[in-house]
Amino acid sequence: MGKLRAVSRVFLLWTWVPLRAHVFLIFRRCFAIANVTHQINEEIRDREIRLIGADGSQLGIMSAAEGQRLADEEGLDLVKISPNATPPVCKLMDYGKFRFEQSKREKEAKKNQHVVEIKEIRMSPGIDIGDFNTKLRNAQKFLADGNRVKVTVRFRGREMAHTEIGRDLLLDFAAQCAELANLDKEPKLEGRHMSIFLSAKTGKPKA
Repeated sequence: MGKLRAVSRVFLLWTWVPLRAHVFLIFRRCFAIANVTHQINEEIRDREIRLIGADGSQLGIMSAAEGQRLADEEGLDLVKISPNATPPVCKLMDYGKFRFEQSKREKEAKKNQHVVEIKEIRMSPGIDIGDFNTKLRNAQKFLADGNRVKVTVRFRGREMAHTEIGRDLLLDFAAQCAELANLDKEPKLEGRHMSIFLSAKTGKPKA
């Protein structure tokens, strides 16, 4: 019986509401179903709201029903933008257009987001100058791209008796990257490995 009454109401709506208004009403309610961040249109049932016009003008305090009437007159949606205010703040807008532009901005921000990676450079205490410079150039390239670099010296056998050689090597490496990077902390020995971390200085990464 309840379903029959619901069908009757829909039929009456179709009978008495002009076609254009009916289509607009259905379109608006579709957004209400899909909405996950804002209350809009008939979802707003506050006794009083503060209404802002589509042009940003202050329309004053009124009932939600009156705000909905103004939204319908302008062919717009009534959207609650500040639910915690007293009274809640609502705005007249084209909610479909708002969501589209919001999605577009989020995609653009994600596209321009730079993900920082940690690149590792490994050396031995007895590394020759040629290999040292090659690894230094690689690290400088990583830093110029905005990435973080871990530089590690591995000690073998008797090399553990002269860990200061590895420490000096790491500090020299960091000094030659100083224009591009900050040394996060002093060299630290863990087992047979001594490492430093270099973080790229703030600035726009190279394309």
